[in-house]
Amino acid sequence: MAGIFALAISPLPAIAQDHSVLTYHGDDSRSGNFVVSALSWEKAGSVHLDRMFDARIAGALYAQPLYWHPSGSNTGMLIVASEDDIVQSFDATTGKELWRRVVGRPVAGSSLPCGNINPLGITGTPVIDPTTEAIYFDAAVERPNGPRHELFGLSLKDGSVLSGWPIDIADALRRSGRHFDPRIQNQRSALTLLDGIVYVAFGGHFGDCENYHGWVIGIVAHDPSKLVSFETRARGGGIWSPGGLSVVGHDIFFATGNTFGANKWSDGEAVFRIGTDLRRSESSRDYFAPSDWKGLDSQDADLGGTNPLPLTIPGSGGQALMLALGKDRKAYLLDRNDLGGIGGQLAVEAVSTMRIITAPTAYPVGEEIFVAFQAPGLHCPQPDAGHGLTVLKIAGGSPPTMATAWCGALRGRGSAIATTTDGHSNPIVWALGAEGDNRLHAFRGDTGEPLFVSEPLSGLRHLQSLIATQDRLYVGGDGRIYAFNF
Repeated sequence: MAGIFALAISPLPAIAQDHSVLTYHGDDSRSGNFVVSALSWEKAGSVHLDRMFDARIAGALYAQPLYWHPSGSNTGMLIVASEDDIVQSFDATTGKELWRRVVGRPVAGSSLPCGNINPLGITGTPVIDPTTEAIYFDAAVERPNGPRHELFGLSLKDGSVLSGWPIDIADALRRSGRHFDPRIQNQRSALTLLDGIVYVAFGGHFGDCENYHGWVIGIVAHDPSKLVSFETRARGGGIWSPGGLSVVGHDIFFATGNTFGANKWSDGEAVFRIGTDLRRSESSRDYFAPSDWKGLDSQDADLGGTNPLPLTIPGSGGQALMLALGKDRKAYLLDRNDLGGIGGQLAVEAVSTMRIITAPTAYPVGEEIFVAFQAPGLHCPQPDAGHGLTVLKIAGGSPPTMATAWCGALRGRGSAIATTTDGHSNPIVWALGAEGDNRLHAFRGDTGEPLFVSEPLSGLRHLQSLIATQDRLYVGGDGRIYAFNF
């Protein structure tokens, strides 16, 4: 595989360089920290819905919208992909549709052994390659031979399908001697582009039916006939989180869910670090699992519902950590350079009263890192039944420490983001009360003071995450995109 990587292109640029939102939560690390110079604490109160913006979506929307601002253009475009297997591009100023591409017929729920999305089409957030002006995504499609997972590449200019695409995942793996059943595998994690390779992660369907595994598959963008893959050894171990894979440098991190019938640890309940070739490492430096992994298996209390979040602590000489959040209601702090193997965490603490299934966001406050995520806090300074947003304060040291900084009044299941004016000043946490109060909420990032709450929005699906550009916030829901000016 060495020749594949020698021809690779550069990684995604940071969001602050051109203000495009090319991937889930704005950057490869999934920090969710959007740099918006005009959006200060004072300005947050003036946020308002743009009622002239009219972008109509075909189908249910679970994937986060993306924003592409081509060099030299006066305006950007929004791209959304829906469960109807339709990708649409809109003028980011007016909402006018620029192009749409129907990539297939979505899979009816009756064609699947279990699940809770019907129809099933595009669930995981796509990724944009700014170098080639292409967008990549996985679509569940109904073909004459049954449900398939197909990886597509489209041109951002007009939505046309790129030469050599789509790639049928099961067929491609069969040619490499691997078995993949597209009927029982499901794809809901965001895609990643690193070194010219498109990475897509798989778990199973809601209900944990049949013999699925956790998969990461990498397809070389300039030559989609070449691939690399990772598969969990035991049944299960799905990669479920909306954030999917986190990247630091050329290291890929992901978390797996519960396995079934494993008498010895076989890749479940874990955080992995793996290279771009996806080769398994047996070193304890490259994986972590809680010492009670078998009990977590039996309780369906896995780590795979939330992506691992890289943290670099400012006040400790740049200490490199990794945060994992679990359905066991706990937060685990790991050494990013040595994940520690079984039971190798640096610190662990119960932080929520309920299971944590979300995509967290991180931002600096002074010498510490704050992490915000949707879940009712266990140690809120002012306990309140309506406090569905928890913010941890993480400080470096040996061991590092974490405490609940504040909790916010949020009713719903959206994933939070943060905005700062320069990467650290004026932090604001934004979260959607999806499938709850269905409002957009904003809180001052250091204290939790409420700054803004919108009118109710319709069609917000659980785990939905908004995006921030230099003059607007965009929220995707079933049937439409909402634009907020400030």
